[in-house]
This record gives sequence, structure tokens and C-alpha cells, in this order.
Amino acid sequence: MELTILAASGATGLELTRQALERGHTVTAIARTPGRITVADSSRLIRVAADVRDPDSIAAALAGQKIVLSGLGIASGDKPGALTDGARAVVAAQPERAIWLGAFGTGPSAQAAGAATRTLLKLMGAELVDKVTADAAILDAGGTVFHAGPLSNGPLSPTRRTVGLATPPQRFFPARVSRATVAAAMLDEAEDPAYPGGVGLPLER
Repeated sequence: MELTILAASGATGLELTRQALERGHTVTAIARTPGRITVADSSRLIRVAADVRDPDSIAAALAGQKIVLSGLGIASGDKPGALTDGARAVVAAQPERAIWLGAFGTGPSAQAAGAATRTLLKLMGAELVDKVTADAAILDAGGTVFHAGPLSNGPLSPTRRTVGLATPPQRFFPARVSRATVAAAMLDEAEDPAYPGGVGLPLER
């Protein structure tokens, strides 16, 4: 399959890119600085420079792409709005499939996360609004959003699974989940959609 990965130089984007290549896919990896996409060169890897804050560059990078996965997050020092800009750019490109990374406890998963988590997330202020707005844009367009708990740099879980909002984990605070596990769940969705227009929750057990 031909996959396009947004924010491919970030921690989650790099994991998406690595695993996608390992699965045999052809990857268009988009980043502000393509040189930071630190995966081995491959004939199936195309590095592209584009920034979600630059509408023309991101529109050109996404044009004609059929399956788009995003590892986009809010980097330290970024002004809120980057996630919304990215989501709107993906929606405008009209891919056949859009798979977006969100956070458990925001938007559609807020009720499932419980009062304590919702209270903590409200401290994010404008960043929380950015996350919720971006998720809504992807969901409204029929894409899939993955809501993960706090991310770790641990290995891919051998007991990983993905559930929907109908069967969320019952915990006081969300469990940590590795970026490798989240990336695998997102790639599973790219290959065999299970939650189009909905939210998937990647879990390690």
C-alpha cells in the first residue's frame, strides 16, 4: 500500500514510518525538516518537506494521497492551532482514509476517561480546544481517530489490542501505552479499517 505519514520526524511519526516500511508499504513521509526523519533510506521511502502552518506547502504534499496517517502533536513552543491546521489540511485533500492521533479523555472519549482525567486535561486550555477541534474535523470527514493514554517509548506490546468507545478501559487514570503499540494500531486501521468515522482506543493488555 502507499501511505502518507504526517509529522514523520516526531516520535510517533517516526514509529509509524518505521513500522510501515517493515510491513512492506511505500511511504511518503512529511516533515518540516525531512532530514530529521531518521529511518534508513529505502526505495519505498519518499521524504517531503511541508509545514501544516504553511497552507500551500501542506496542500501540495497531501495532494492525491489516498491514505494519510498523522503523528502530529503540539511541540514545545508551538502556538495552539497546529493540530487544527493539520486536520483541516488533511480533510481538504480528501484522502480515501484519514487516521489521526488524539488523546484519551478529550472530545468523544471524555466521558469514558472519568472526572479526574477530564479535570486534569482542562488545564491544557487552548491546547485542549485545538485537540478537540482537530479530532472533530477528521471524524466529521469519516476518518478514524485513535485516543491513546500517556505515551511511552516502550516496545510494541505482544498483548496489544484496540477497542471502541463502547468498551473503554475502566481505570482511574488512563494507562500508559507505547508509541510502538499506537503506531501498530493505526497501521492496522490503514490496512483493514475497523473504526471509520469513529474512535479507536489502543491498549497494551
